[in-house]
Amino acid sequence: MTAAARIADTVHTEEAGEQGPLLLCLHGIGSSSAAFAPQLAELGRYARVVAWDAPGYAKSADPEGPSTLDDFADTAAELIRSRGGSAHVLGVSWGGVIALRLAVRHPELVASLVVADSSPGSGTDPKKAAAMRARAAELAESGPRAFAERRAPRLVSEHAPAELVRRVTDTMADAIRLPGYGHAAESMAATDLRAELSRIAAPTLVLCGDQDRVTGVDASQAIAGAIHRTAYVIVKDAGHLANQEQPERFNAWVLSHLRITARIPA
Repeated sequence: MTAAARIADTVHTEEAGEQGPLLLCLHGIGSSSAAFAPQLAELGRYARVVAWDAPGYAKSADPEGPSTLDDFADTAAELIRSRGGSAHVLGVSWGGVIALRLAVRHPELVASLVVADSSPGSGTDPKKAAAMRARAAELAESGPRAFAERRAPRLVSEHAPAELVRRVTDTMADAIRLPGYGHAAESMAATDLRAELSRIAAPTLVLCGDQDRVTGVDASQAIAGAIHRTAYVIVKDAGHLANQEQPERFNAWVLSHLRITARIPA
């Protein structure tokens, strides 16, 4: 089986747009391609937008064995290769960590990066790493719905509408399962990208909600400060899921970035 055929059989994607540059969207650890509905709807007018369900999530198949961050990054690389050329890569939270490692391991495939509400990994702090590793047991004990109901409200700002909280909760409950979530949590716990961020050559836009209570502004600033070709933007009135809570503002910044890096006409 070719790599393209394997990707088609195992990794589910949602897609919009038929022309323009390829924009690959990588979701957070508690989410799926459904999280990028606002980007598919708007940015699909300007680019070929592809949002994946990571291996072991939502409609994608479970991986055959444990998956490291490199495995997730390499799968994303295969997905890009299956479409030909290179991609602009948008990663939210855990997806941003995958995107950063992808840019280090496969620089020829990454035309540019958008890293939103992310971090250099949970391995930067032993307490964060331990808390991340504990999540798999919590999910096994409580089940996806109760797990999502506890976690989803913290992913948005305190003033987020109840409808958004419900949507985030439903997306998480439908997306996560073991063993995939456990592999993802371990990949975060084992990762500290601080020493390799300076190796990233792709032009990078770092976005962060001003009310992000999960990774926080400091983590996004650490990423932006370490990458040579970068711009850093605060998204007002948004929590950790800025792309969902303030989609118009978020999309406007991404589109501006693509107009510079991919020369999309104004």
